[in-house]
Amino acid sequence: MNLKQLEAFVKVAETKSFSEAAKQLFLTQPTISAHVSALEKELNTCFLIRNTRGVELSESGKELYAYAVQMLEIEKTIKGRFGKEIKPEGNVLRIGASTVPAQYILPNVMSTFHAEYPGEKLKLFETDSKGVIDMILSHHIDIGFTGTVIEKGNCKYLPFYEDELVVLTPSNEKFVEKLCGGQILADWIMDEPVILREEGSGTKKEAEKMLAEQGIDMKKLKLAALMENQETIKRSVSKGMGVTILSKLAAEEELKNGTLLAFPLGSQGGKRMINLVYDAEYPLLPAAERFIKMIKRMYLKKENTGIGECK
Repeated sequence: MNLKQLEAFVKVAETKSFSEAAKQLFLTQPTISAHVSALEKELNTCFLIRNTRGVELSESGKELYAYAVQMLEIEKTIKGRFGKEIKPEGNVLRIGASTVPAQYILPNVMSTFHAEYPGEKLKLFETDSKGVIDMILSHHIDIGFTGTVIEKGNCKYLPFYEDELVVLTPSNEKFVEKLCGGQILADWIMDEPVILREEGSGTKKEAEKMLAEQGIDMKKLKLAALMENQETIKRSVSKGMGVTILSKLAAEEELKNGTLLAFPLGSQGGKRMINLVYDAEYPLLPAAERFIKMIKRMYLKKENTGIGECK
């Protein structure tokens, strides 16, 4: 087994095509096939399932893919650090992020990073917080961003941005009276239909903890729906389907134009930290280290402000 064989296997797995893999690696298709066949023969396992639709990974292939990606990334890191002729720029920095950091924080960070390091390539995967951690530990991404802390593996968290979760409601007379009258959340939320984020969402996990501190059991709320897409949730709330708990960042526009109202999540407010996360026992690419330094420079010494006051 050698790195050329693993590189061929990974490229076939990602493109689902021997011919496309050959094209991207500037090799012939028979060479790619020979590399993969030699790998399967040596390890006595079928890693790729060939069919009329293309190529798919077997269960063993999925496991090998995770290991192979790690080995190839380590090779890149070694070359980037010690190679005299090979520049560290040009690797693809793979970033995973949950919804709030992906949509409202990272666009600014990535554009700044690109301006400073135009030779670096970025690839962003958007999923929920649980998905980010799973991708970190399987090394499908290099660094991640989550709205909660999930203690798993050797993940190291760097909290860098203070976010605020709020209860969002339609902007109608009923809720305006509650907001400006200072009604306590626990006195009315149990009577309202609630739209929640999907399982695995950092927003949902943090909201559950914050509600519990106020004696509110999320499991006893009148669940109207579970939704993944924040835009769909906000529109559903504005149409009167129910109330929801989301990041204030996600509702900036709606709060400014008055289509939604925001209620604080408890007397202390729904403060939670957005975290940068990586595998502490896995070597970081130089690009990942530069990205982390940029995050520290941009956010750790800044204060965040909120919007949406009752007038």
